[in-house]
Amino acid sequence: MNRLATESSPYLRQHADNPVDWQPWGVEAFAEARERGVPLLLSVGYSTCHWCHVMAHESFEDTATAAFMNEHFVNVKVDREERPDVDAVYMAATQAMTGQGGWPMTVFLTPEAEPFYAGTYFPPRDGQGMPSFMRVMGSVVNAWTGDREKIVANAQALSAHVREASQPRPAEGDLPADFLERGVANLRRVYDGVQGGFGGAPKFPAPTTLDFLLTRADGRSMALSTLRQMAHGGIYDQLGGGFHRYSVDAGWRVPHFEKMLYDNAQLARTLLRAYGVSGDAEFARLARETLAYLEREMLHEGGGFYSAQDADTSGVEGLTFTWTPDEVRAVLGDGEDSALAMQNLGISDEGNFLDPHRPEYGRRSVPFVATPLADLAALHGDSEERIGMRLEGLKNRLHAARQTRDQPGTDNKVLTSWNGLALAAFADAARILQEPHYLEIARRNADFIHAELRLTDGTLRHTWGGGQAKVEGLLEDHALYGLGLVALFQAGGDIAHLEWARELWGVVQRDFWNEEAGVFMASGGRAETLLTRQAPGFDSAVLSDNAAAALLALWMDRYFALSGAEELARRTVQSFRTDMLAASGGFGGLWQASAFLAAPHSEVAIIGTPEERRELEAVTAGISLPFTALAFTEAGGDLPVLQDRPGGGLGYVCRNRSCDLPTHDAAQFRRQLEELANQTSSQNSV
Repeated sequence: MNRLATESSPYLRQHADNPVDWQPWGVEAFAEARERGVPLLLSVGYSTCHWCHVMAHESFEDTATAAFMNEHFVNVKVDREERPDVDAVYMAATQAMTGQGGWPMTVFLTPEAEPFYAGTYFPPRDGQGMPSFMRVMGSVVNAWTGDREKIVANAQALSAHVREASQPRPAEGDLPADFLERGVANLRRVYDGVQGGFGGAPKFPAPTTLDFLLTRADGRSMALSTLRQMAHGGIYDQLGGGFHRYSVDAGWRVPHFEKMLYDNAQLARTLLRAYGVSGDAEFARLARETLAYLEREMLHEGGGFYSAQDADTSGVEGLTFTWTPDEVRAVLGDGEDSALAMQNLGISDEGNFLDPHRPEYGRRSVPFVATPLADLAALHGDSEERIGMRLEGLKNRLHAARQTRDQPGTDNKVLTSWNGLALAAFADAARILQEPHYLEIARRNADFIHAELRLTDGTLRHTWGGGQAKVEGLLEDHALYGLGLVALFQAGGDIAHLEWARELWGVVQRDFWNEEAGVFMASGGRAETLLTRQAPGFDSAVLSDNAAAALLALWMDRYFALSGAEELARRTVQSFRTDMLAASGGFGGLWQASAFLAAPHSEVAIIGTPEERRELEAVTAGISLPFTALAFTEAGGDLPVLQDRPGGGLGYVCRNRSCDLPTHDAAQFRRQLEELANQTSSQNSV
């Protein structure tokens, strides 16, 4: 019997009609496997995963395949976003066995949850060097029935290896004086100086690495160039705003079309930081468009943000987002408007994209900036301003027409950790762009998470869907949401939000810190005990657990002078220093923590009513101070930065416990802030 129909995860519910007797991860599945004496078939994926859909259609919807699975296995489906702890453990096992990983992930387990065979996507028939799914399952069954003792022994040995490999190493001593410079130099060696980004195809956005580089005078140009190249490519949705998951080519031209909350939240914040250090209004425009996409298509009416949108529409990858010339003409007519739009967006008969699984749809075009605005103006003998306004109107018409098409599915579960990223993005937008609407969205998000996912003991749940909060909160939930609350305090000045961040830091320190190893563990507290506990420092697509915890520790030190918080952050970086230098591009979050540790202790306070603070806050919005404790709030309170300081709209600039004279004067305040920014940059760069 398939038991997924009542699950809160949209991904699990997508499989509720499979003839496979799926059940969710839980003790019942393992008890059944022990009772029947059969292994478990663990299938891990997520709702917007293209190849997960392919394997489901080819194998899990096939009655003969399902019958074999039901007879010989207990079949368990896991949403990797709902259970990142389960995914991480068995991904480590898969990589140990095969040398690679990915989704869908297929792992065969003993009834004691120990893995003994694994892979990713298996096709329905032998081909291209891959065995069919049926062949794989048949081999597993033969081995299980013919030599179970050997299988169990191998599973135990592999499990021991995974446990050993996951054990964090203790701190290795003080960081070298040139640590940050070496990190930037390593990134420069893999930087694509022509097309931006790092390495070759496929090319990923790497927002945490870009954020680190934006704090560095010796790395800033790499980040700014990469963002500009991405903004001109098909990875950026030229009509609807927001970013697709990654680019399949090195030039950002053709994306993998899924849209993730974490990519768009992190990149919106990165764009805002790029605007702050460069003053280039193009970055502010892109940030606004990305946030508009999140608000329009990913925001639950209660204030939480959904997790992702699918790459496929009606089983065809990218169908919603791609165009043919005839489709453009059907919207804009046969005249100059269509010609101009297609010239700008690179839409042609030849196209640049074909879904190999649905070739009957033909070659289509992913919009990208094929001819920039300045070149169009020169070609048409018109001003950039007039051509730009005309193009904006044409793109709006194309987007409106696109919205009438079938749309990709949305995974409407709310993940606490990823909502922390969105909270930070909207809060930063409110502060940097001085737009109150973004602050309203951020505050609503905090209210939603507090009401729906916070327990009375101060811990958080990981996921919410259909009115139900599930899964004990992990380190990523408490640390990333804590960072979002810090950004919300910096934008809105409500000390209650900063106090909530302090509460979450208390949970992080109590439940996830490993004193012996000097790192934070991904799971802990009341979370389920799995094969092993991970301590991730590598960012993958999202700021890593240890980076998020270290950054939260540093903010708690700066705001509350909490005993030992900075030391925990320093020990965390020290524990990962070798990995950071060996693979610098994967540790952008910990590089940010390293830069924070190297920066002077600095605070900027503007104390008074919102009206009294307004002019000085506007001055601060235009200056990049990534590692400065900002406090824009009413007089009073227990924060060290506020104590014994009068309000009335006075601005205070302090560094290393030494303060400039407070001022009401905007020009004087700007000079003080610019001096602080320059000092921070000089101490944090070559």
